[in-house]
Amino acid sequence: MRIAYVTETYPPELNGVSLTVDRTVRHLRERGHEVELIRPRQPGESACDDDAEWRTSGFPIPMYPDLRFGVASSAALQQRFERTRPQLVHAATQGPLGRAAVRAACALDLPATSDFRTNFHAYSHHYGLGWLEPVVYEYLRRFHNQTQRTFVPTRSVRDELARAGFRRLAVVGRGVDTEHFSPKKRSAALRAQWDCGDAPVLLYVGRLAAEKNVPLALCAFDAVRTRLPAAQMVVVGDGPMRRRLEAQFPAARFVGVLRDEVLAQHYASADLFLFPSLTDTFGNVTLEALASGLPVVAYDQAAAAEYVDDCDSGLLVTPGDERAFVAAACSLAWQHEYLASVRPRARAASLRARWDDVLLHFETQLAETVCALEPESAGEACVA
Repeated sequence: MRIAYVTETYPPELNGVSLTVDRTVRHLRERGHEVELIRPRQPGESACDDDAEWRTSGFPIPMYPDLRFGVASSAALQQRFERTRPQLVHAATQGPLGRAAVRAACALDLPATSDFRTNFHAYSHHYGLGWLEPVVYEYLRRFHNQTQRTFVPTRSVRDELARAGFRRLAVVGRGVDTEHFSPKKRSAALRAQWDCGDAPVLLYVGRLAAEKNVPLALCAFDAVRTRLPAAQMVVVGDGPMRRRLEAQFPAARFVGVLRDEVLAQHYASADLFLFPSLTDTFGNVTLEALASGLPVVAYDQAAAAEYVDDCDSGLLVTPGDERAFVAAACSLAWQHEYLASVRPRARAASLRARWDDVLLHFETQLAETVCALEPESAGEACVA
């Protein structure tokens, strides 16, 4: 297939979406598909505009200066598609660049697919813009309903969006590299650096931003320390809340953004993973923690609902019940001498999420979209 793959986040940006997009593009190319990648140019990158890649103009996202959104008119994309003649346009993100690409595909009667990866509408509450939530949600519904298929990460997201009027939804999960993230990466030297002794180490990995609900994980750590003062908390990541959180929770270790082998060692060397987010549609870090042998405390949604076996490979609590989240973290941490027996079960849970299976399923869905699209269905989608 000839695929125009449009995304507004891509390495070197570090987030779950950019890493998944990079892996997906590499998979499709390795499978012999012609993929033209369309994305914003990153600071310091050279310009690129050929049949394999177009780096468009881009600007920082407000409140997220290290992330960018792309800028290109639908007319410019239409002209490009007329020249490169893709059989399908896939919009991995829902920003201005993705919107322009879908509009161009509709104008040319090209099949288009999209990913629902981020609950942007839910972010508004965390920035004092709650009144915007229905506006953003309506934009997302109209955007995705213009495409022939919208890929979602879990069954629960599919059901929620279907109830809200999103159409043509298909579940395509996420995977994890179980060779890279592994209990074998556990490092005695790193634990000695943390000065934890036999006490448990709690871990958070992710962006330090309001929508991630990070203070709840740190409050849980404070509660754990009331009985286990030697317990440690390691926070991996960066973001606009870092300075405030460092000042508010001085007992936690903030180590910044980590990558590759160092990140894998931090996962495997901890004892318990806390994932307090209520806005993530999936949360790749949950799978990375499980693959590293960490029991997970999380709300019963997103990846945790799919892969964490409650009371077996972690503890799940009702979404929004902060007291239950803190109690679950304390329950596991205060019984940390038994956590070693949980590690194999956490690892086993992650083995159900194989990237090869996920990406082959996604590839098949794209091929079916190209083969099965009928002219009348394309017209119906484009006027939605």
